[in-house]
Amino acid sequence: MAVTAALVAGATLAGCSSDSGGPPVLFWYINPDGGGSDPEGGGQAQLAQECSTDEYSIDVQLLPNSASDQRIQLLRRLAAGDTTMDLMSVDPVFVAEFAEAEYLAPVPEDMTDEFTKDRVESALEAAKWKDKLVAVPFWANTQLLWYRTSVADEAGLDMDKPVTWKQLVDAAEKTDTTIGVQSMLYEGYTVWINALVAGAGGKILENPGADFNSIEFGLESPAGEDAAEVISEVASSGVGGPSMGSSDETASLNLFQSDAGGFMVNWPYVYAALEAAEVDWLDDLEAVQYPRTVEGEDSAPPFGGINLAVGADSANPDLAYEAAACITSVEHQTAYMVGTGNPASSRSVFDDPEVEKAFPNGIAALIRDSLEKAVPRPQSQYYGDISTGLQMSFSPPSAVGPQTPANAQTFILDVLKGKALL
Repeated sequence: MAVTAALVAGATLAGCSSDSGGPPVLFWYINPDGGGSDPEGGGQAQLAQECSTDEYSIDVQLLPNSASDQRIQLLRRLAAGDTTMDLMSVDPVFVAEFAEAEYLAPVPEDMTDEFTKDRVESALEAAKWKDKLVAVPFWANTQLLWYRTSVADEAGLDMDKPVTWKQLVDAAEKTDTTIGVQSMLYEGYTVWINALVAGAGGKILENPGADFNSIEFGLESPAGEDAAEVISEVASSGVGGPSMGSSDETASLNLFQSDAGGFMVNWPYVYAALEAAEVDWLDDLEAVQYPRTVEGEDSAPPFGGINLAVGADSANPDLAYEAAACITSVEHQTAYMVGTGNPASSRSVFDDPEVEKAFPNGIAALIRDSLEKAVPRPQSQYYGDISTGLQMSFSPPSAVGPQTPANAQTFILDVLKGKALL
């Protein structure tokens, strides 16, 4: 209670400037994106400055680094009725929870077309709850399979055709190289598990929106077992690296950048990161669509990114949605993608010459194609418990086996029904 009171007090003080006689101040709670609070850093702070008008100004408030900590801070403020929650940069997996609790202001019907036109399918799906648009797609994200051409050639892999995880494991073993993955006890591991299950034709959650008495999971299934088999093979073969159980995006990139690097699944920021690191093998770097879980089934690339949401108790919801329209315009999505490396949710952005220059060799088009096929993580008001339960059940990766998906399903159901604790 003390923490909530402090947060509310801070928010109230911050909101005083909007009552000073000048134009209203809209507060935008942003996730860290590399631009920080610098209005010339190419990130959300710069968009806030460019979208401020004579009618309102936009003031950014920086959220914590981790998605889980962002969720906690936003929830505390929303639950307390904080009137400064004008704009929020929200991880798509938390949209359902916020919407179900009625913490979000309705999207104006006359702006729905503006917020949905030209968007990639995965971004649209992740901005809805119970078939209704409840947030504004801002930037979208997906993982690609990055590889060194020389390693793939040595392994005899034809990367012009879809490859499976088993083929990658075999190739890495043959060339004595590694596959960078994210499998420590954090959200990135859920990203991998979900992509593997979906890539095998299954679903972690069968009925989004159901309450805990009727919720149905699809982990205890052939698709769940296929997903577990991939994780087990990567771990037991050793190609996931010596610290696979503590690997996140940065660790997997470091592994890929080492002399042992061969393959890696990771987000599009990788290209700019390697370019900035001035690796001497950038010409050897290529990317293709996410690996298949099983032969014969299309892969299901992960989906990530950020949606914009407006708090239900915002003092200026109409102005907030006007600001959201400016922030998510094609012009600003383009500038944001070039400035931060975070991909747009609008299809047309990927044809911009500046975007193609920032993501050369066909990578821009590849990202867009992947986003069209990407599969969001389970959409549920209980997502936090579902994700944490998955991570715990599948950890460490070296212990994953055929029974892991069924055990995870039982554990998560017990947690939701109050029979077990996370």
